[in-house]
Amino acid sequence: MATNKLLSSTKLIGVFFIMLVCALPANAQFLRTSYFMEGTHYRQQLNPALTPTKGYFNLPVVGAVNATVGSTSLGYQDIIDIIDDGDDFYTKPDFMNRLKDNNKLNVNFSTEILSAGWYKGKNFWSFNIGLRTDIGANLTKSMFTFLNEMETVEENWRNSNYDISGQQLNINAYTEIGLGLSRQINSRLTVGARVKALLGIGNMELKLNRIAMSANLPTDQQINEWSNDSYWSGSSGEIETKAKDLKAKFDNYHANLAVGAELKSSFKGLELKEEEGKDYVTDFDFDSGNLGIAGYGFGIDLGASYKILDNLTVSASILDLGFISWSKSSTKIASANPDPINIKGSTYAAMVDPANPETSVMNAVKQLQDDTQGYMDRVTNGDVLDYDMLQLEVGDAKESRKSRLASTLVLGAEYGFFNNKLAVGVLSTSQFIAIFMFAAGAVMLSRFVKNSN
Repeated sequence: MATNKLLSSTKLIGVFFIMLVCALPANAQFLRTSYFMEGTHYRQQLNPALTPTKGYFNLPVVGAVNATVGSTSLGYQDIIDIIDDGDDFYTKPDFMNRLKDNNKLNVNFSTEILSAGWYKGKNFWSFNIGLRTDIGANLTKSMFTFLNEMETVEENWRNSNYDISGQQLNINAYTEIGLGLSRQINSRLTVGARVKALLGIGNMELKLNRIAMSANLPTDQQINEWSNDSYWSGSSGEIETKAKDLKAKFDNYHANLAVGAELKSSFKGLELKEEEGKDYVTDFDFDSGNLGIAGYGFGIDLGASYKILDNLTVSASILDLGFISWSKSSTKIASANPDPINIKGSTYAAMVDPANPETSVMNAVKQLQDDTQGYMDRVTNGDVLDYDMLQLEVGDAKESRKSRLASTLVLGAEYGFFNNKLAVGVLSTSQFIAIFMFAAGAVMLSRFVKNSN
């Protein structure tokens, strides 16, 4: 079965970020390991309260690169399987067995263009300019089951039942300009914060809220058989019996398709194209020459470190509390709520007239054939989940839109042995979306800056 552009785009995104994760594992691992290295400044990316022993200056891009992956069901072995098996990774039984009904996936990539840090009195100041890309997805197990059967299902579309609703994809790309301040309050407590101005590069949010299809329809072979004159040969009684049998069969036939989807995109240079004669999206066109700032936002990181005992230190931070407001002029919106297909067999059964069996059946067969072909064209028009099936209609963006940052909670603990010459540490990161905590964080930052002066 041919692969459509929409599905290809989704796969391309996935492959790109999988390659990203695999190309930069050492950097990602180093960033987490450095959390417990007192002399490094990299750990400030995970907790602004953790200061290095001296100031620093990082060259563009070389300074720090980080790629992380988080999932509710998939792990390191799945990444290996994806690399080894390519596009067929979802066909492996082990992969399918590890999936939950709903599977959340987060991929985060960041690189620092420029960063520096310095001591001034009791305060440690830091400055950074970096690029960030955050990907969040929710994929149901039914989608992967559907993909597994997609290659062979074309012959069985007439007798199928699939519900692949609930897929979501969110991409957020932006530049951040941050200013951080860390201060040791006393011999045990250190607090820190970083405020960030955000320049939005692009955002895309795709929700497949409803995609459900089911059918029980005759095959082309059956329809051709009923349409053949030889089928209606025989006595009048035999013909009448055949008509009654077909009337009963028609009553059991059905086909249903319901689609509901929503696309919100804020990218300069991105166009949603429509082919002539069609009033829905048929392609994406991206002009990299028109790439620019599509939105502005604000973010904040908060952190603290506390030495409970001389050899026991705990720390915590909340990263990326904030939002980006995307301009109306850069925003494209498309939604899909086409009229559902609802083929009822009773419609064709009612067309059969026992008094005129052959003609009435032929009319019913022709109507059924036309409606069946319309359903088949919609669900298997060379592709699966294609533009013709979704029929995303472009709408006007009435106002600017906002996207929240992918906030992360970081918890760490370190215990030292032999006068702290040897230590072990535990680090936990959890991604979430915070609303009320952003306001609370802003208040905390205001008080912290005021008290530190």
